[in-house]
Amino acid sequence: MNLLNEQQQAIKYLETEDYSSAKIYYEERINHQPEIKSYYWYLGLFLLLQGEEVEAQTTWLLAMADGEPEDVECWTQDIKQILELAALQLENQYDSAWLIRQHIREISPDDINNLLNLINLSFQLKIYTGEDLTSWGIIEQLQQGASQEVDVEYLLETVDQVLNFDPLHPQSYELSKACIPYVNNPEKYINILLKAAFQIAVVMSQPEAAGNLAELGLSLDENNLELIRQVATFYQDSGNREKGVGFAKKYYSLLENKIEKVFANHLIIRGLIHTGSGQSAECVSLVKYQKNLLDSYLIENPNNLTEREVLQLYSASFFFPYFQDNLPENLLIRHKIAQVCQRNIEHQNSDIIQRNRQRYSLLKLKNQTKPLKIGYVSHCLRTHSVGWLTRWLFQYHNRENFKIYAYLINAQGRVDDLQNWYVQNSDCAYEFPLYASEQIINTITKDELDIIVDLDSITLNFCCKIMALKLAPIQLSWLGWDASEVPTIDYFIADPYVLPENAQDHYQETIWRLPQTYIAVDGFEISNPSLRREDLNIPSDAIVFLTAQSGYKYNLETAKLQMQIIKSVPNSYFLIKDSIKEQTLVQEYLIQLADEIGVNSDRLKFMPAVPLASIHRANLMLADILLDTYPYNGATTTMETLWMGIPIVTRVGQQFAARNSYTMMINAGITEGIAWTDEEYVEWGIKLGKDENLRQQIAWKLRKNRQTAPLWNAKQFTREMENAYEQMWQKYIEGKN
Repeated sequence: MNLLNEQQQAIKYLETEDYSSAKIYYEERINHQPEIKSYYWYLGLFLLLQGEEVEAQTTWLLAMADGEPEDVECWTQDIKQILELAALQLENQYDSAWLIRQHIREISPDDINNLLNLINLSFQLKIYTGEDLTSWGIIEQLQQGASQEVDVEYLLETVDQVLNFDPLHPQSYELSKACIPYVNNPEKYINILLKAAFQIAVVMSQPEAAGNLAELGLSLDENNLELIRQVATFYQDSGNREKGVGFAKKYYSLLENKIEKVFANHLIIRGLIHTGSGQSAECVSLVKYQKNLLDSYLIENPNNLTEREVLQLYSASFFFPYFQDNLPENLLIRHKIAQVCQRNIEHQNSDIIQRNRQRYSLLKLKNQTKPLKIGYVSHCLRTHSVGWLTRWLFQYHNRENFKIYAYLINAQGRVDDLQNWYVQNSDCAYEFPLYASEQIINTITKDELDIIVDLDSITLNFCCKIMALKLAPIQLSWLGWDASEVPTIDYFIADPYVLPENAQDHYQETIWRLPQTYIAVDGFEISNPSLRREDLNIPSDAIVFLTAQSGYKYNLETAKLQMQIIKSVPNSYFLIKDSIKEQTLVQEYLIQLADEIGVNSDRLKFMPAVPLASIHRANLMLADILLDTYPYNGATTTMETLWMGIPIVTRVGQQFAARNSYTMMINAGITEGIAWTDEEYVEWGIKLGKDENLRQQIAWKLRKNRQTAPLWNAKQFTREMENAYEQMWQKYIEGKN
C-alpha cells in the first residue's frame, strides 16, 4: 500500500472512530510486512486514541530500536506528520485533539503552530491558564524569533481568544506585545487590541491596563487617529495625566477637520479635568476656546456628519457647567448641538424613524387599559451613583400597572452585585455587550415601549442617539445629568427647587416638576469606618470641614471661599476626599491656595481612597460640616452626608448642577447652610464652624426627619413618578403632549 492509500485508510478509521478495528488492521499489516515502519506509526496513533498511551510509546520506540540517529530523526518527523493529520481530522473532538497535540509537543516542543493549537484547544476544554503561554515557551519563542514559519492568521486568532478569555492576566499582555513583529495586517491587530481594551476599561474598570494594551498598536501605526483617541481616553480615566493629556494633544495636532478638532479639544479638557488640572489657566483657556470652536462650527449647520462625529458632538459642551453657572448660555449651546445632531441622525436613520411614527399613530387606537411598558436606558445600573439611587424606584414600582424593562448598556460580562439586582428586579432586562448599538436599538424597538426613561443624558452620548430615534411615543430624561436638549425628548423630571421658576424659558423639554423632590431613597448602607481622626493627626476637639466631591468639581473661586472659612474658624481643619487617582496636582493647588489665603497647610488633610461606598459613608462621620462645591454641586454625596446627619453649606445657583444640594436639603427638612451668594456661603461656614449648638440642632433635625422627610420616602416618590407616567400617557392619548 502506498503512502496516500495509507493516509486514506487511516482517515476512514478516524472518521468512523473505529479505533479497535484500526488497531487490529495495523497489527495484521505489521505481521505481514514488519519492515514497513509507517504501520507502527499508525498503530501507535490508534493505541493512543484508545487511551493506551504507554503501549503507543512502546510501539514507536521498539520500531525505532534498529535505526541510526539520522533514521530516528526522520521517523520522528513521520510520526509527527501522522499525528498532525489526525489532530486536524479530529479538531472538533477536543479531548482527542488535545491528547494528540500534547504528544506532538513532546516530539517537537518548539513547534509554535502546534502550541497555538494547544492554547485554542485549552479554551474549548476550559482548562486554559495564562501560565501555559510561559511554561510552553510560546512568548519566549515569539520574542526570540520562532524557529519555523508562524501561521500569522492563526496567531492573531489566538491572541484574540486569549484577550477575550483573560485580558488582565500579565501573560496576555506579554503575548500581545510579542506578536507585534509578526503582524502583517496592522488594522486587524489594532482592532483586536482595542476590542479587548474596551472590555478591560468599561466592563472590568481597569483603564490603566486598557491604555497599556491599546498603546501597543501605536508601534504598528503611530498616527492611527482612532487608536490615539482611545488610548488618551483610557489613560485619562486611570488618572495618568502625562499620557492622558499627551495623547489627547497629539490627537488634536494630527487633525484638520473642524468637527474633529472640536472633539479633540474637548478630549484635552477632559484629560486636564480628570487628572486634577481642571482649574489650571490652561484648562480655563481651553474651555473658552471650545466655546469659540463650537460657535464657529455650529453656524455652518453641517448635515453630512458620520455617526461617530454625531456622537462626539453631543459631548462637546459637557464640561461647561463645571466652569460657569450660566443656565441660558449652557442650555443654548447644548440646544444648538442637539439640533445639528438630530438632523444628521434623522438623515442616517429615516427608515427606523418613519416606522416608529406609523406605529405610534396606531397605538392611540388600541385599548389602553394594559400596564404601561416603561423602559429604563442606562450604562449606570450597577455600582454607581445612578445605580444606588434608582434602585428604590425599581423596588417600589407597581407591577400591576407598570411593566419594567431595563436596558443595561455595556454591561455584559461585568461582575457586579447591584447590576445583578437590577436584572432580577425587572420584568425584562438586557445586559448588552460592547459595540451593540444595532442590537440595543432593535431590542427596544421590538419591545414596543410606551415610555422610555433616559438616565444618562450626555454622560453617554449613545443614549442621546437612542432618544433621537424616538423609539417610544413618550420619552423623558431623569436623574443622571441635566437635560440633553435632544428634540425628541418630551419631558425633563424636576421638582420645585432643582430648577429656577423661569427655567422653562430655556429648556426644549417640557419640565415636569414632581410635587416635592425629583429623587428619594430609603437610606444608604453603612459599613464600619476605616479612619479615625488620630490617623490623620486631627485633634479630637477640632472642627473638621469636609469637601468630598470629585476633583473635577473643584472650582478655584469656591476653594478660596472655603479657605476663608477655615482661616476664620479657630482650631479647624479642612479634610479633602477626592476620587482622582493622581491626587498630587489637586493637593498642590489647594496647598498653594491655602498659603495665599494665610492658612497653614498642616490644617489641610487628604483622605485616602477606600474600596467600598459603604466605608466612604462611614468615614463621613470624621467631619462636622460638609462644604459643597459650586457651580457644580454634589448630588449623591450630598444625600449621603444628609443621611449621616452632617450639616452642609451649599451655594445655590441657577443651573441644575448648582441646585442639587439645595433641593436635597429642603427635602431633608433643613434650610440652615443654604447660601444664595458667596458672602452667605462664607458666613454660613463660619457660623456652623463656631456654633456647636447649631450643628447639634441640625444633626438632631436630620436624624428625626429620616422618618418623615420627602428625601427619605422612596415609596411616596415612586407613586409620584408613576402618577407622572400615567398623566404623560393620558396627554399623549388625548394628543396634548
